[in-house]
This record gives sequence, structure tokens and C-alpha cells, in this order.
Amino acid sequence: MQPGSSSCASTISTPAPCAPIGRRLVNGTGSIFQRARMVCHCLLIETNDGLALVDTGIGLDDIANPPRLGPKWVRQTTPRLDPAETAVQQVKALGYSPSDVRHLLLTHLDRDHAGGIPDFPDAKVHVDRREHDMAVSHRTPAPKGRYITDQWKHGPQWAFYGEGGEDWFGFKGVRALGDREPDILMIPLPGHTLGHCGIAVRTKDKWLLHAGDAYFFHGQIEARPKMPLVLGLFQRRADMDRAMRIENQERLRTLKATQGDTVTIFSSHDPVDYERCRCGLVHP
Repeated sequence: MQPGSSSCASTISTPAPCAPIGRRLVNGTGSIFQRARMVCHCLLIETNDGLALVDTGIGLDDIANPPRLGPKWVRQTTPRLDPAETAVQQVKALGYSPSDVRHLLLTHLDRDHAGGIPDFPDAKVHVDRREHDMAVSHRTPAPKGRYITDQWKHGPQWAFYGEGGEDWFGFKGVRALGDREPDILMIPLPGHTLGHCGIAVRTKDKWLLHAGDAYFFHGQIEARPKMPLVLGLFQRRADMDRAMRIENQERLRTLKATQGDTVTIFSSHDPVDYERCRCGLVHP
């Protein structure tokens, strides 16, 4: 695709799972007696049509009523439920109003990515149509308990993607905001869920790719892939299509190897990826 206007992006971390004892088995470093660390990595973008937020993390309604996230999920992940860490409160801390966020670009609709949708009631919600079919309209059966439908019971305005698109480094990317913002793309990366997407954003002369849950650990897209044992088991259990997830991880690995100077790839929950971005790989 031809470059157009550049976007300005800020990286934030919303309330994240505080993994249990066993850091080496989750993060790949430290002691098995230390607590592991994970993040929920969101991206706030200044566009030609207001602010856009890539993923929303856990929202204020989730924190006010943790059981709606699912008692088993809360018990297993022990999320740090601090309202100050929600995306909406961090947007306010940056000097914006929630109404300034005009677009929510969702990698998928799992509870720790979509919980903040109600905190931005004026925003249009952009998702892959296959994700909406499974999570919202139920045209496709979803695994029991996978989605928290209360997170969109207020009836947001949806925008759907999934067909057509143009070439982006060998991927098919669909312009998320059309001609108003040609350099924000929805990139289909199914596997973790059937409608899972990455979000590509051009900043100046380079690109960011928020890969969502296409991978969980930074070592998975290295030339010699590696994955901590417990995190690998969790990822496999969460897969809707494991073969497709593995195929897309290989495509991301190739993208990093061939375009690593041009494209910065990061995932939703890896703290190493998050720190790299927070320390200057994105343009504040």
C-alpha cells in the first residue's frame, strides 16, 4: 500500500492478570517461587478522526463486579482490579475526555480485551465479522463461557471487517477507518479465536503491529522459537484453531526476520514487548 498520513501512538497497560507463583514457567526468567508478570497492552492513537484505542482491557464495570468476569477466570488469573489502571482513566490522565475516543479497534472480544467497551459509549467498535458472529450475534457457536456478553449489552455501534483488503508485507490488511485514516489496518490473524486480528499502525516512516493474542511470549517469534511451559499450556488451551495460530505465528516470525527494521511487532500480554514499546519504540 502507499503511505499516507502518519499517526501518533501512545502505549498503555490496563489491569492485567497477576499470574501465580512460577515466574520461570510463565515469563521464562526468574525463580519458580516468584510471581509471574503479565500485562494487557493497549494502544492509544491520534487519528484524523479523533482518538482510536486498540483493545480496551478490563473495564470499570468489570472491576465493580468481578464475578461477571467468571469466578474460575478470576481465581486462575487473579487480575489486579485497580480502577486507575483502566484504559478510560488513563485516557483521562492524558488530558482527554472519553468522548474523544471515537473508535475502538478490537483484536478480538475475549473478556480481558473487550471489558472497557462500555467506558467509551460514543465510540464505534471495529471487529472482524467472524468474531462478532461468534461472540455477539451467536451465528457461530462459541465455546461455553468464552465471551462475557455483558461487556456489550449497551448496544455499541459496530463496524465489521474480514473480506478483501490490500497487501501489507504479505498480509491482507483492511483499512479500519477507510480513506480518513489509510494507515490503520485490520490484519486477520485467526487461531486464538476465529475472528482474531492484528492492528497495524504507521507512525512516521515505520509501522507498529499490535498482534493481540496471536502469540503470548516474545520468544515465539524469534528465529529459534521458545515458550515457557505453563504459558504454552495456557495458550494451547485457549486456541480455537491451533493449526491456524501456529501458521500465523510463523508468518509473524518471517515478518520480523525480513522487516524487523520497519515493523515493530508486539503482543497483548508479554511484559518484555510492553517495556520495549514503553521505553520509546512508539512515538508518544
